[in-house]
Amino acid sequence: MDDTFIETGKVVNTHGVRGEVKILPWADSPEFLLGFDHFYIERQRVKVLSARVHKGSVIAAFDGVVGIEAAKSLRDKVICIRKEDATLDEGRHFVADLIGITAIDDSTGEKLGTISEILPLPQGSVYVIRGEREILVPAVPEFIIETNIKSGYVKIRLLEGL
Repeated sequence: MDDTFIETGKVVNTHGVRGEVKILPWADSPEFLLGFDHFYIERQRVKVLSARVHKGSVIAAFDGVVGIEAAKSLRDKVICIRKEDATLDEGRHFVADLIGITAIDDSTGEKLGTISEILPLPQGSVYVIRGEREILVPAVPEFIIETNIKSGYVKIRLLEGL
């Protein structure tokens, strides 16, 4: 998938018999998905007729999806948004933009490696940096000094001994 689209969830089931689907959101909160008039499924634009949060998931009705059989056909499909349609709060970044950027030690300028994944833990996200060694860094301002997506780096403050 190119940079145009961001994967934001997956249809995991149907909801009711009228054609609604249950989406497992891949976002900080399911409410994020409520702000979109359209999703993309297999690069096809789908108009959102209604969407609401229900028990941590999003229940959505799409134009042209009528009845349970039509909804079943969407099961296991990935829901995408166009990146340009999304607005993030200051200091927030898409996971897809962070994966692969260079992590630099803020105090020495040394390249530590690249961010290979982001672990979404209950206490907050943790960056997994792989280089000569693997380093786990909490994604909080005390450790993440600067994030520059355009230049492809993140400056990290390491604790003594890491």
